[in-house]
Amino acid sequence: MSFTFQQKILFKHCDPAGIVFYPRYFEIINDAVETLFDQVFHWPFEKLHQQGSVPTVSFNITFIAPSRHGDTLELAIRILRVGGASMTLDITARAGSETRFTAEQVLVHTDRAGRPRPWSAELRHIANPLVEDQT
Repeated sequence: MSFTFQQKILFKHCDPAGIVFYPRYFEIINDAVETLFDQVFHWPFEKLHQQGSVPTVSFNITFIAPSRHGDTLELAIRILRVGGASMTLDITARAGSETRFTAEQVLVHTDRAGRPRPWSAELRHIANPLVEDQT
């Protein structure tokens, strides 16, 4: 199962050539992940950040085709793994049938001091059934 998030490419996302400036993709991905935590895990960042955070510890992204002002991207996020304090996400962004980028992101749940903190039983209860079978 994947979680989907749509983002229309706005002027603010683009460079002078009219294509998405690649760092903006990371902002769009963060918006999608924040929405995943809010809508699927019922743990909005404004609540999560009172106790800790979920920084990215690893990112691997492949840019396949450019996105332009006015395009609508659909990001599909799949959960590949839920570890003790980490979570691996697979993200595919498409505009229509064309893939624009793919990414693998690893988040780690930390306490306010930045030390790894185990995921709650509630989050595991929601996340574990969504983990993609990689066999």
